[in-house]
Amino acid sequence: MSLIGQNLRTIAHEKVDRPLAAFARDYAEGEATGWHAHARAQLLYATQGVMRVATPGAGFVVPPGRALWVPAAMEHEVRTEGRVAMRALFFRADAARVGEAAPAVLGVSSLLRELILAACAEPLEWDEAGRGGHLAALIAEEVARAPRLPFGVPALRDARLRRLAEALAASPASDLSLEEWAARCGASARTLARLFQAETGMGFARWRQALRLTEAAALLAQGATPAQAAASVGYASAPAFGAAFRAAFGITPGEAR
Repeated sequence: MSLIGQNLRTIAHEKVDRPLAAFARDYAEGEATGWHAHARAQLLYATQGVMRVATPGAGFVVPPGRALWVPAAMEHEVRTEGRVAMRALFFRADAARVGEAAPAVLGVSSLLRELILAACAEPLEWDEAGRGGHLAALIAEEVARAPRLPFGVPALRDARLRRLAEALAASPASDLSLEEWAARCGASARTLARLFQAETGMGFARWRQALRLTEAAALLAQGATPAQAAASVGYASAPAFGAAFRAAFGITPGEAR
């Protein structure tokens, strides 16, 4: 049996005969959902705290002000940093056309945030001809037009690469070279370089930059200044950080706050 078959979770919010259903739950610091999938697509959003979401292809950091679109039947795991107030949406197959076929980080406008919160206050079987129906229509419109942001880091499968990734995520400012990491991971630098290219399609330096910039985006969304975020992820120069951030994400660090 596939992992999805083993871990497919179905809750009332996925059975209700409505285009979308809102789901509210608060999580404590350090909680993890375990790997699972849902029959319906989800928009994972939190008004408080940071969610780290792993999928088979990439890892995402989702702070307030961002949401993650997770397609139907896609395995994922959510881990929390700080207390997380999750306010998620489940989309029926016909309504899920507003999303993507792959996970995507979305910018959440003030309007979309308030619509999500309003949907959470509606009954599960909301009135399709009343307020609930109007909210659902507006939510679909806002999700469809929300900016897609490349705040993801390609996932690593090899155990040695995962050890390296975990250490770098814990200390993104580390400037250890691939040769120095190799000595810690039990593999040669050549082997690690080959694995990075094979598993992510990019070299170590580019992958590390993606991780650093994604971590910086989370810090910015939590209120850090561009200079603070730059220093936290290993950039000695704020202008260099700003240029790299804009080249990667198409927005300035100030616009990511």
